[in-house]
Amino acid sequence: MFSNLKLNARFVYLFIEFSASMFFSMMFVVTSLYEATVAGLTPVQLILVGTTLELSAFLFEVPTGVVADVFSRRLSIIIGYLLMGVGFLVEGLFPAFIPILLAQVIWGLGYTFTSGATQAWISDEVGEEDANKLFLRGTQVGLFASLIGMGLAALIGANSVALPLQAGALGVVSIGVILAIIMPETGFQPTPREDRNTWQHMWHTFKQGLDTVRARPRLMNIVFIGLFYGIYSEGFDRLWVKHLLDTFTLPVIFGNNQVAFFAALRVVGTVLTIFVVRFVEKRVDSTSPRAIGRAVLFVTAGISIAMLGFAVSSLLILSLVLYLVIDALRDVHGPLQTAWVNQKLNPKVRATVHSMFGQVDAIGQVMGGPTVAVLAALGTTVVPLVTSGLLLTPALWFVSRANADEPDVDPEPVPAD
Repeated sequence: MFSNLKLNARFVYLFIEFSASMFFSMMFVVTSLYEATVAGLTPVQLILVGTTLELSAFLFEVPTGVVADVFSRRLSIIIGYLLMGVGFLVEGLFPAFIPILLAQVIWGLGYTFTSGATQAWISDEVGEEDANKLFLRGTQVGLFASLIGMGLAALIGANSVALPLQAGALGVVSIGVILAIIMPETGFQPTPREDRNTWQHMWHTFKQGLDTVRARPRLMNIVFIGLFYGIYSEGFDRLWVKHLLDTFTLPVIFGNNQVAFFAALRVVGTVLTIFVVRFVEKRVDSTSPRAIGRAVLFVTAGISIAMLGFAVSSLLILSLVLYLVIDALRDVHGPLQTAWVNQKLNPKVRATVHSMFGQVDAIGQVMGGPTVAVLAALGTTVVPLVTSGLLLTPALWFVSRANADEPDVDPEPVPAD
């Protein structure tokens, strides 16, 4: 019935990037605030919510990948946005611990339907070269849209913290509905059985990546760096908002509107990140493993020190500055690690190795959540936040080892099977 309404794939991809970035940023501005205030979750419950989401995404990644590989990238993406929207809607309508846990499972499941499927779909439709250009354009569009979403959250959340969450959830559902009408799929070829994303294939991917990094001391150290980045992050992600609420009387802006305060903080963080990333691009030689390693050492130390300061600070302005520092440095670490891993890596195993690093990060987050939750049982956010900052410090040793083990010439990478 809607076959004549299919639009250009490039336009549809940019529509996805714009709308998803806008609605998700609208929700993410208020999610932690909503869980800590409207739902009244304790520090332990906040961390368990995050761990449930990470575990759900990790477990569902493989079975949902079968839909995108075997049946349809388009179908997988549509299902994903519908489920993510429903998950957030459940959370926004039912402010209690058990419904919010269920919401994490639903939206974690939905996320795995879209994970990798969107990039694969647009590559099928327009070709790899054009898709690579679109990825950069989509990032720019998404950043602009996220700023709009933050502004909308502040505007509609003035009288209700839950409203931006509910509105954003309906927006995400609408993405799925609209895509069912306008999204084309002409280049899809079902993945051969031996290449499908089964559990056996996932284990093969992990093992193949491990064989590659074992032959290269630098990569082996970067694996452990990634693991500790995953371990520390869950405590901070789930507790920083509650820590500010419990420790300080936050300033009132635009009337009695807490959403506006956190939206403004996120906007400042986004703008700061743009400048910091640009600064790093100019100052760090991305072709030199040693230069990248030194930058990663600085970034890792900066995050750890800033987190410790954030946890114990008694001054609001200092805590806000430290939060912005943490936020910017975390955003910088991602592309630095990607560039570090990419150095002298055989193209045949590049995707495999990066996939393995994603799995390591997820494992770290699942490990770190329960660890910090035990400390959060004390009822304060300070101890788990301090612990999260300390949990990152072992990464410094592995960064130093990676820099010390960097040879003038890397050994030949392990070839793909």
